[in-house]
Amino acid sequence: MTKTTTKIRPKKSGRTTASRKSLSTLKPSKLTKKARLISLLSKNSGCDITSISKKLGWLPHTTRAALSGLRKAGYEISSIKAGTGKPSKYRITSAPAEQLAQ
Repeated sequence: MTKTTTKIRPKKSGRTTASRKSLSTLKPSKLTKKARLISLLSKNSGCDITSISKKLGWLPHTTRAALSGLRKAGYEISSIKAGTGKPSKYRITSAPAEQLAQ
């Protein structure tokens, strides 16, 4: 005959320990998607819409909207035609003044 024991568990209050933490103590992600987008567009060779979409997990229309958002934020983005049948590549040529100061 084997002996089994049952553990008595305290009643849950409906809150987990993670939800009790304040938002200031939670660690933010290392790089935001905006920062990753800026780093992709800062390369000398640039980056096309499909590769940005795959790397960030976005749909192409979301990627184009993010490029427009960067333009509105003061970034100058140039479009480079790669050739016949190849997608255009986009590259940041200059950042806004407040970004350069940081």
